[in-house]
Amino acid sequence: MKIFLFLVLFVNFLFGAMTTGIVFDKKSNKPIENAIIVSDSKEYKTDSNGSFAIPYSKYIGVRAVGYDRKFYITGGKMYLDALVPKAIYLSSLGATNGKIMSNAKEIARETEVNAFVIDIKMDRGQVAYRTDNQIANKIGAQNIVVFKDLKLFIANLKKEKIYTIARIVCFKDTPFVTAFSRLGIKREDGTLYKDKEGLSWMDASQREGWEYIVSIAKETAAAGFDEIQFDYVRFPDAKGLKLGVENSQAERVKAISGFLEYARMALTPYNVFMSADVFGYVSWHDADLDIGQRVDSIMPYVDYISPMLYPSGFNHGIPGFRNPVAANYEIVKLSLDRALKRSYKSPLSFRPWLQAFRDYAYDRRIYGEKEIRDQIRASDDFGSCGWILWNPRNAYSYAGLNKLKIKAIEKSLTACVEPKMDQLPTLKQ
Repeated sequence: MKIFLFLVLFVNFLFGAMTTGIVFDKKSNKPIENAIIVSDSKEYKTDSNGSFAIPYSKYIGVRAVGYDRKFYITGGKMYLDALVPKAIYLSSLGATNGKIMSNAKEIARETEVNAFVIDIKMDRGQVAYRTDNQIANKIGAQNIVVFKDLKLFIANLKKEKIYTIARIVCFKDTPFVTAFSRLGIKREDGTLYKDKEGLSWMDASQREGWEYIVSIAKETAAAGFDEIQFDYVRFPDAKGLKLGVENSQAERVKAISGFLEYARMALTPYNVFMSADVFGYVSWHDADLDIGQRVDSIMPYVDYISPMLYPSGFNHGIPGFRNPVAANYEIVKLSLDRALKRSYKSPLSFRPWLQAFRDYAYDRRIYGEKEIRDQIRASDDFGSCGWILWNPRNAYSYAGLNKLKIKAIEKSLTACVEPKMDQLPTLKQ
């Protein structure tokens, strides 16, 4: 500590006024290494003693993987609370539906769930709140506006002590491509590519489209979300595509990591956590699977990676387990183990998506108490910073969740309603 203070005085002598401080774990009072300090739109990190010295700034943001985020007026001693988000997914329509939200809040009050993932920029390109973005208003992305006051909505969740994650669908965006076809992915014959849902995709290699996505993310961060989660941050998993660059692994990976680097810089002033969703099988491969996603290329630009580890989505199984729905623990644990080897980070840098919907690919089993708990146990055993349950219809029960206190009336497992064919979670990937 004395050495640190000496260095601070020496730096102040050389370069003028500095803001200094030490970041501690509030419960253990131990210093936090690699905590992120945000000042004047730049990021800094604490050393092994939790200490930092940065150019003078009156206001700074502080956050760390596995902790919450805070804002301070000055330096000195600063404290972060440990935080492990355990989330359920809510569509924008679900989040604004009284019955669905009431059920979600009850689950958060009574179980280990303490976080919600909420759609903001949706799968079909719609922006769910009233945005100031002129492009969104011109291309028809405001046809479904369900959040009348996004800041108030988030403030109400904060009163419930719920950690909020905004899901931003990136490059699958039909309204944008319809308006700016030159920025859309093409077939080799030059026609616009459309996926199995008939939806168009932005070409992630074309930087002109990046600002549109990031502008939505910035507004969302300003509204008070704790974390921005980028989904569909990839190229389509299809053959015969024509991009603005050579359709090679090197160029695809460069485009995706480049976008995330660009987004991180833009979001820095908000001191918001940033995460990215990736294909489940990405954990098992060094190659990008033709979609531009590699764990090692994405990890440097995000706080968390969220691999989508739904057993029903592992259509080829994994080594040693050909029937994934009969190996829920192994699918999650072994996939995370593989991803960790490719990340050069700690397990806390991962937060997997888990299956909370009926199987559609194998024996159509209902994912209830055992199936959900096995996945959660695998995530916990790995040491991830929480997990996210996915049910496309937002139909959640207490199944598989640890309760904070005994309830007189248990929720029925039948609350896990079978999704419709056009809502299957494989489409989310």
